[in-house]
Amino acid sequence: MGSTRRDVLRLTGAAALAGVVRALRADVPAATAPANQKRHIITLSFDDGFRKSSIRTAEIYRKRGLAACINVVATAGRKDFRPPDYPAVVRGDFALWNELQAAGHEIMPHGYRHANKRSLPPAEAKDLIQRCLDMFAAELKGYRAKEAVFNFPYNASTPELEKWLGERVRAFRTGGGGINPLPHKAQVKLTCTSFGPGNCEAAIDREVAKLLARESGWLIFNTHGLDDEGWGPVRAVYLEKLLDRLGGVESVAVLPAGRALAGSE
Repeated sequence: MGSTRRDVLRLTGAAALAGVVRALRADVPAATAPANQKRHIITLSFDDGFRKSSIRTAEIYRKRGLAACINVVATAGRKDFRPPDYPAVVRGDFALWNELQAAGHEIMPHGYRHANKRSLPPAEAKDLIQRCLDMFAAELKGYRAKEAVFNFPYNASTPELEKWLGERVRAFRTGGGGINPLPHKAQVKLTCTSFGPGNCEAAIDREVAKLLARESGWLIFNTHGLDDEGWGPVRAVYLEKLLDRLGGVESVAVLPAGRALAGSE
């Protein structure tokens, strides 16, 4: 039988958060309850679509029967794309995104050219978002905006953009703290936490501990690349061990954002 939240917290009494982290590092058998019965949902939301990292992330998730959450810049696969950050890291293209989606992973929009929408005039920001959604509709097989989660570059949004975008997609992800209510039909705004530019593994451990110290909730942690790629990376070996250990906590489901929302419909 997998570890329950109560079992995990009982390990240290008042030192609950430290106990949760230690418990996640223990070897425990896989959980068996259906995902829609879980009280703690964890989404590692991988941004930017680095080619090597995305392929490896998808492989790590697939081996555990899980779907990765990969958010990509619409124009990043074009030869004329000029990335604002980490220009030496190769991005994927829609041929790869369609392949990974067909393998069961979730591919979601992360902007037209990775611009900070908060720093742009509203009309320009809306135009870039719409061009991103239009390109996804044209290039990603089976894509429907009303089922999509738009992931704001830099987690930077404004109330005006949120209201406008909320009428065009299923939900959007922005900054503001990582623990959300469990998915429900009316949920449109999703908030996340992140850490960088260095390795973010300790930050993930802390946020998971905070989540499991609560009765319920949905943690969205905004990750990027693996090993040496991108802002706030994690090591591939850490991701493998984290997913294995989360799989042994009975209350936890590891889900991509869109599927977590779809399960609430």
